[in-house]
Amino acid sequence: MTTSELRRRLSTRDLVVAGLLFIGPLAPVGVFGVLDARSGGAVALVYVVATVAMGFTAWSYARMSAAVPRAGSVFAYASAGLGRAPGFLAGWMVMLDYLFIPSVAALFVGIATHSLLPQVPVWLATGVAIVVVTALNLSGVKVAALVGSVVLVVEVVLLAVFVVAALVVLVGEGPSRPWLSPLTGAAGFAPLAVVGAVSVAVLSFLGFDAIASFAEENTGSPRQVGRALLLCLALSGVLFVAQTYLASLLSPLTPQQLAQDPGAQESAFYDMLRAALGGWLMVAVTAVKAVAPAFSAMVAQAAVSRLLFGMARDGQLPASLGRVDRRTHVPRNATVLAAVVTLLVSVWAASAEDGLEVLSSMVTVGALSAFVLLHASVVGYFAVPGRDRRASTVVVPVLGGLVSVVVLATASGLALAVAAGW
Repeated sequence: MTTSELRRRLSTRDLVVAGLLFIGPLAPVGVFGVLDARSGGAVALVYVVATVAMGFTAWSYARMSAAVPRAGSVFAYASAGLGRAPGFLAGWMVMLDYLFIPSVAALFVGIATHSLLPQVPVWLATGVAIVVVTALNLSGVKVAALVGSVVLVVEVVLLAVFVVAALVVLVGEGPSRPWLSPLTGAAGFAPLAVVGAVSVAVLSFLGFDAIASFAEENTGSPRQVGRALLLCLALSGVLFVAQTYLASLLSPLTPQQLAQDPGAQESAFYDMLRAALGGWLMVAVTAVKAVAPAFSAMVAQAAVSRLLFGMARDGQLPASLGRVDRRTHVPRNATVLAAVVTLLVSVWAASAEDGLEVLSSMVTVGALSAFVLLHASVVGYFAVPGRDRRASTVVVPVLGGLVSVVVLATASGLALAVAAGW
């Protein structure tokens, strides 16, 4: 038996947990070296600026989620603010983000598992991760939220251990770089370098917008989703700034050395852990980074199922995707379809030489294109007489749109080609 209505069972805490799981509290670990080299050592400042830049997008999501409290996220907002055709385009583009982020996350799990257990093929570990998260999502939003909360607690505790251990070393032995260098640069402030690094850092925040997909399942007022979005972004920003500030002070390599050795950039955070704090913490971070992406995939899969559900209910996708299971109150058909697509794509990517690069490109361009349409939908929706026509409803989304366009312009040719094909 099925219905077309979702059940409201998610609290503000559940929404914030979903957003943080999607982003990942340890997201800067993989890009720390790249940002350190590009910014001249001002990684913490880069994340401060990136948090403010993404704040424009969070503001637009908050305004539209309160005005149009419907499943479907940017698809629903663009449909309301710009019309059905732009709405479909927005939904189609954000599908690149939501539909393929689970594939990227599951592939990370497969790669990490294979590195720890070489006898397990990447494709097999990837497939198992997708099956597990699909089972959790089909069990209902509360089950998924509970499991996600446990995983998030583990990540935050590990991050807290890193902070305490780093402070102990800094107090006892002193920093490798000047105390203010993570905010000013190791060899002087370079504004253009910081701006260039911000275009990479904002990608660490991709996923917090998935909170908007659960607009019909939150237990509070329509503004609850917006508050959760802004809180999730603020918490992420604080966590990112804190860990990159400490990592910069403890880094055994200078930004100049990292810039001259691109191969060392990928492992820069892990090298810092090994050199300053010992191998035990590096192993713990590696293990968590191997498992946590599976739960990012869980949230992403739930988000895309709500997107498919919303588009189907509005007649832009097959009606069968707009049905909800009466027992678990989740869009079962949409979830299964998302799982099948994710499984096929990720298994292909696991066996393709450039699979991860292609998937990452699709996710990046899909998200940024959707952000541009989101900001445009705010202007279009509130420009109607009788609605909120304050200057902020134009200024903030225009600034947010400019940020998204600038970051989109820095995307690789592969990413833009993939988006054009999609």
